Amino acid sequence: MTDNNKNTHLTLSDRQIIEKGITNGSSKADIARVLGKDKSTIGKEIKSHRITVKFSSYPIDCKNYSKCKDKNKSTCNINCSSYETFICTRRDRSPGACNGCEKYSSCRHKKFRYSAEDANNSYKEQLIGTRIGVNATREYIHNLGEQIKPLLEKGQSIYVIKATNPDIKLCEKTLYNYIEDGVFQDAGVSINNLSLKRQVRRKMRKEKKTEYAPRKDRTYLQGRKMTDLDEYLEVNPNAKIVEMDTVYNDGSNGPFLQTFKFMKYDFLFCVYHTVKDSDHMLEGILLLESILGPELFSEEVEVIRTDRGSEFILADKAEFRDDGTRRTRIFYCDPMASCQKGSLENIHILIREICPKQVDLYELGLTSQDKANRITSAINSYPKEKLNGKTSFNTLRFFNNKMAEKFDAFGLTEIPTQKVALKPYILK
Repeated sequence: MTDNNKNTHLTLSDRQIIEKGITNGSSKADIARVLGKDKSTIGKEIKSHRITVKFSSYPIDCKNYSKCKDKNKSTCNINCSSYETFICTRRDRSPGACNGCEKYSSCRHKKFRYSAEDANNSYKEQLIGTRIGVNATREYIHNLGEQIKPLLEKGQSIYVIKATNPDIKLCEKTLYNYIEDGVFQDAGVSINNLSLKRQVRRKMRKEKKTEYAPRKDRTYLQGRKMTDLDEYLEVNPNAKIVEMDTVYNDGSNGPFLQTFKFMKYDFLFCVYHTVKDSDHMLEGILLLESILGPELFSEEVEVIRTDRGSEFILADKAEFRDDGTRRTRIFYCDPMASCQKGSLENIHILIREICPKQVDLYELGLTSQDKANRITSAINSYPKEKLNGKTSFNTLRFFNNKMAEKFDAFGLTEIPTQKVALKPYILK
């Protein structure tokens, strides 16, 4: 037999030869030579797919049990001086299963059988699971999906589900991957019908990216991609970055919040819009400049990092003033890569506490810039663990009180910690 077959997967016919070899009492080395495989491959195959057909009928697996005079006494245990572990050269060494053993019917010790058909079916199921990143049986995945579905529907995070259900052995990251990859779809768990609280913090895996066709490149992206931002930051490592995005529930009717996050201060600013288009988003940038003043704006909003939404395409008009002076620099995240502005996306989680999804935001009370200021004030007055219990207002006032006073004059209000509420009723 040649070695051409060494690196190929075992087939059903290969497994039938293994089963026949076990029945005939052949060693693993003999079976390996017939198949052109390494004997360790045969050993792993048998050990992985043999099944227990009968457990030992003896209380302890002692080779002397049947002839021992003390076998019915309380002293019959593994601490007995006569105890010796039962070892079967056929079952425990080679070939590794009990098929074809002459003593099979009379043996009262633990028995293993190897079935080529069962082994092949088990292997194919494992192979399918591996190709979608799953290292578990379909039955286990289905049962787990049914277990976590009602908990996710109650709004529990994956972290909380893991913490309160110790029987779930998969790690938090793996559960996120399985949900995003649709592994639990048979149980009704899908990324399309569930909102995962920490999803934006996680990078999309390479194999998942291939499922999405990249958006067609446009002129406004030239010189403004993430690779261009990386090059800019190499030369200007202390550049002050502001992340920008939009929040809304009804893409046709609004209202819309244009959000800005000053990364240095962890400070949020929201602009209210009734229309989500490029002209209105440009107006939002100009409003921010009018609040801070041109000089302070250019200093604190040196870089704007945003996504490739069609509402943010007026990069040239945003970057340069009418007199030709530079206002800011805009860079765009890669397609399907919200994690590249994940800090702002995580602030959106707090906005969603006030403006829940799937509700009419107009009816909720989001009807003006004043209401947007209420949202901004509440979130910037909310103590954050990353700020060591301080608020964004505290941080901004400490590092840049001049800028804080500009926002005060615009109508943002610092709220005492004990009175901060992140609930829809603050909009009423």
